[in-house]
Amino acid sequence: MPHDDPDHPHSVLPPEPALRVKALETVLARRGLVDPAALDEIIDTYQNRIGPQIGASVVARAWCEPDFKAALLADATPVLAEMGHYGRQGEHVVVVENTPDRHNMVVCTLCSCYPWPLLGIPPGWYKSDAYRARAVREPRRVLADFGVALPKGTSIRVWDSTAEVRYLVLPMRPPGSDGLDAGALAALVTRDSMIGTGLPSAPEAT
Repeated sequence: MPHDDPDHPHSVLPPEPALRVKALETVLARRGLVDPAALDEIIDTYQNRIGPQIGASVVARAWCEPDFKAALLADATPVLAEMGHYGRQGEHVVVVENTPDRHNMVVCTLCSCYPWPLLGIPPGWYKSDAYRARAVREPRRVLADFGVALPKGTSIRVWDSTAEVRYLVLPMRPPGSDGLDAGALAALVTRDSMIGTGLPSAPEAT
């Protein structure tokens, strides 16, 4: 599966789905059915104010605070709600932990269910037919396409998000990060590592 990200197009023209969305938005706006300014506000919120940095701060805190991590794994929804991370597309969130024996990966086989309050807008590849189909059938090969090579002894668990339940992967803390505070740790947490298609950055890379 090519790892093309429509969020970072390689040409000046938007990809075909983006053209269709723009055309639809234009038609609806002309008919007075949507307010372009309101749409821009929503997009700005999820791109710049709500995004992967929110989930990264949760992961970093879990790495630093064992009690918080235990509560998060036991029942994440009330813990996240208390932190203010709740709302549309985040009504019920389950956090699954990566270990040396198990790697977790998230997909939505039906559409694109995704924990928006924690990760912002889902990337284009997450919504693609190729990812949704192959993540379940051949997860190890999909991970390889993303540059993730797991030891043969590590099993892979694929979690299928739904309208009722969304998942956040708690990645393993990278080696060499013991002396870092929560802010520095959060900088190591990538969006893909919280979906399971990537790993946290090494401390040397920040």
